[in-house]
Amino acid sequence: MDCRVKPGNDAVDGSAATVGAMSGEIFFAAAGMGPKARGPALVAKDGFSARYDLDRVRGVFSRPDHKLAGESYVGRVLVLDAAKGGVATAWMLHEMKARGVVPAALVLNATNPIMVQGAALADFSMISGFDFDITQVIPNGALVEVDPTGERPFIRVVRSSA
Repeated sequence: MDCRVKPGNDAVDGSAATVGAMSGEIFFAAAGMGPKARGPALVAKDGFSARYDLDRVRGVFSRPDHKLAGESYVGRVLVLDAAKGGVATAWMLHEMKARGVVPAALVLNATNPIMVQGAALADFSMISGFDFDITQVIPNGALVEVDPTGERPFIRVVRSSA
């Protein structure tokens, strides 16, 4: 089952293959935590490791072979494929948030218990678990809103990128 709703429509649309969401389109996740967040989407079909992928001082993706290498993640909603990494992630996310060098939210196709622990410790916004590849439907640069607080956590495209 596809978990997306078109603007002004309460019915679920069954065509998840469409690339590039329309403004107002909502995509529901299986799980979420943290406060509501809003910001420009930074999207890639790549994983996320707070330890190995990021320069946590400068606020940029630093692993040379990451698809977002050199891009700033600060204040952005990261839309990525899967969580990677181990136990260091928890304290790293907490430390990043304490210094204000943190993404606005993390949206993943799949996560792991360590990333969930890290998000909880940092009171960090995160949603995951889609019935389709979320990296293929959220446009890079689109203004998005993430709401993990409800019964059905979601990401909504506020304004598509031009």
